[in-house]
Amino acid sequence: MASRLSSRILPLLRSTNAGQLTLSRTAASASVSEFDMQHKNPFAKKVIAIPKAEYGGRHSVTMLPGGGIGPELMNYVREVFRYAGVPVDFEECPIDPQSDGNEDLEYAITSIRRNGVGLKGNIETRSLSRGILSRNVALRNELDLFVNVIRCKSFPGVKSRYQDIDIMLIRQNTEGEYAMLEHESVPGVVESMKIVTAENSERVIRYAFEYAQKHGRKKVTTIHKANIMKLSDGLFLETSKRVAKHFPDIEHDSMIIDNCCMQLVSNPHQFDVMVMTNLYGTIVSNVLCGLIGGAGLISGRNYGDHYAVFEPGTRNTGTAIAGKNIANPVSMLNAAVDMLEHLGHQNHANIILQAIDKTINEDHIHTPDLGGQATSIDVVQSVVKHIQELTKDKNWSLN
Repeated sequence: MASRLSSRILPLLRSTNAGQLTLSRTAASASVSEFDMQHKNPFAKKVIAIPKAEYGGRHSVTMLPGGGIGPELMNYVREVFRYAGVPVDFEECPIDPQSDGNEDLEYAITSIRRNGVGLKGNIETRSLSRGILSRNVALRNELDLFVNVIRCKSFPGVKSRYQDIDIMLIRQNTEGEYAMLEHESVPGVVESMKIVTAENSERVIRYAFEYAQKHGRKKVTTIHKANIMKLSDGLFLETSKRVAKHFPDIEHDSMIIDNCCMQLVSNPHQFDVMVMTNLYGTIVSNVLCGLIGGAGLISGRNYGDHYAVFEPGTRNTGTAIAGKNIANPVSMLNAAVDMLEHLGHQNHANIILQAIDKTINEDHIHTPDLGGQATSIDVVQSVVKHIQELTKDKNWSLN
């Protein structure tokens, strides 16, 4: 896959004065159209989605366990879904992190295209071969999952430095430093290309403003480094200002990424909706999750025009705690709830969400990452117990 990527994309790049990089759109369209791929950085090919797999009211969903704690968290999701009677069947697609080929990745991408929806852990890429793509990045690029959405909301029952935080982080998901376009120009000199396009910047920024408008949010803050990267981040910032003019009821401001991190830890309540490019999203999401209790609580949503993939909010494998029965299952359970809402199973989503809320905020059953002594299984058993209690009323229906 990587060799095909290089042969298609690199000929489309040509150098200009001052070392700038421009893209030949005409050449891009001619080259990419020959292949059945939805997205190859930095070009998006719009295709008609194939029909989604749904049988007798049940949805088929691709499950990517990933590495580290991913497989055990997926087992907890299966257990909770079984007790809640969720009408979802999982098609599991494990990806070998040691593999020197991309066959597992290609099959997983095909599965998500068939099912339309995926639930994933963080997928490790241990091979250092240049022909092996980062699984997580390639997955988002091939499916054109252009936006990552994370709601960082405080849990009343979790002790943290701040309470009452409720920030929406909206991140461009397929470009920037994650474009996977780099080369060694001469021995010892590596050039990595940061890709920012007006088209993809506008659709993620417009998504942020439309989200704010739809959900009663008051302000959108664009995070950037345009003072240094005047062309790339400058384009993203100028696009934000232009899109903001179409939403006069939404306040818009901007902030440099380094100042943003300082402001987050000193006064996070000033933020409402934040929109940014890819790398800054990785940084800010980890800071935000740290502010409200850690990586084990928050879920992330990846959306494209045709597909959606749900995962924990911070993309960490948790390899050091795998198999120790101490990993916090809440982030993956919340990702599963997001998936159910996306599929339209709102009642099932609500009942699981209530069970999580009672476990974390009322019963205070916390794993070590939250300062508690509970095991992973303790948390899951509590969630299952609350599901059983909430559904024991014969008149209450999950349908």
